[in-house]
Amino acid sequence: MDGKEKEFDAFYIAAFPRIVRQVYAMTGDLPEAQDVVQEAFIRAWSRREILPLDSCLEAWIRTTAWRLAVSRFRRIRRGLYLAQRSSELRNQEGPSPDHILLVEALRTLPAKHRRVVVLHHLCDLSVDQISAETGWPAGSIRAWLVRGRNSLAKCLSTLPGKEDDRV
Repeated sequence: MDGKEKEFDAFYIAAFPRIVRQVYAMTGDLPEAQDVVQEAFIRAWSRREILPLDSCLEAWIRTTAWRLAVSRFRRIRRGLYLAQRSSELRNQEGPSPDHILLVEALRTLPAKHRRVVVLHHLCDLSVDQISAETGWPAGSIRAWLVRGRNSLAKCLSTLPGKEDDRV
């Protein structure tokens, strides 16, 4: 063990408890404070040749430990949010019968007709906007909209459960 390593070991023995107490006071979680301070010391060890062994190193370790704690907190908070969101999504009702029928009807349309119907009626795009987005001529888009709507009307009127609600 060379002189720099011995100095670092001595610094670690003296500073670790003090920095843990400081980070514990900042985080309110002793095991977390111990973990992040330990991780900060490991990072400092790998930089021991370039970091000075003085109060600047202690500040560097304390700052690194704090950033690690904040990063872990954010990760945990994000994980809890995603778990809660996932739970909310699982508890939501499925699509309505009308939604399922519409999706089935849209699937019967040719791809271009389906795309322009969706862009026009669900995305509220004008014919010119659809033309700019797709590169298709406006006249073709208008024709596909008419054909798509007519096909949807026929399809929806023949689906089971829609005898009374003919489109």
